[in-house]
Amino acid sequence: MKLDLEKILKELKPYRERKSSIDPKHAALLLIDLQNYFRQIAQPILENIQHIIQSCRQKNIPIIFTQHGHTHPPSDGGLLGEWWGEVILHGTEDWKFLPEMKIHSKDTVLPKKRYSAFYQTDLEEILRSKDIQDLIISGVMTNLCCETTARDAFMRDYKVFFLI
Repeated sequence: MKLDLEKILKELKPYRERKSSIDPKHAALLLIDLQNYFRQIAQPILENIQHIIQSCRQKNIPIIFTQHGHTHPPSDGGLLGEWWGEVILHGTEDWKFLPEMKIHSKDTVLPKKRYSAFYQTDLEEILRSKDIQDLIISGVMTNLCCETTARDAFMRDYKVFFLI
């Protein structure tokens, strides 16, 4: 059976892209796990992330940094430790934010223990209290923590914008 790639691409076109715009008055920037543990994979995106942070600060868009860490593995990490063989321990050098991330006093730091930044955290309450409707997401492990958080946000009726 021969696949007709052109036909497949044409059929998929309506599903590839959605046009929407960000409303700065109702937007927040959610930066996922920009911590020392992920330095190697974060390095290529750090300069762009710093530009995004600067732009959001100029527009008074709230910035939320997630910080993944465990205090009582394996009980507070579920299967993460078993799956990965290790977890990021709260308070260690790996747990700390990358030095390039200059966190301001008006920024929010959100501790998390699972892929989704919504799972057993105050994220939804924080967003609702700020009347956030548009969530701009970037960070490391796009295929895990960023994507899981984005899907979770969409299921809670936030418009999600991915910066990769």
